[in-house]
Amino acid sequence: MAEGGYKIYMVVADASGGTSKEAHDYAMQRMIEAGVVPMTWQQVLLEWQRDWARKETYAAVMDIVREHSGAYGMGVDYAYTMVHKAPARAKSNHETLAPVPAK
Repeated sequence: MAEGGYKIYMVVADASGGTSKEAHDYAMQRMIEAGVVPMTWQQVLLEWQRDWARKETYAAVMDIVREHSGAYGMGVDYAYTMVHKAPARAKSNHETLAPVPAK
């Protein structure tokens, strides 16, 4: 495909693994050397959404972001509750572990 003038994007930066960190890193290096542009799953998701005015997919994309995007998802939650005055998300049924003091 590269010979045809296409730019090749690969969702591998955080959506793939190897038998070790070194195996993953070397595989990434080989792909980059071959001209592949690595992307994360979140970059792909947001590219597919493309425009936040696309209301038919907005809620589903935001649900994924809020649940699986770490600090970015926390920022979205903050904006929803503090800026837009939306109700806080319901607490999940996850067990909360007691703190363990450092030694």
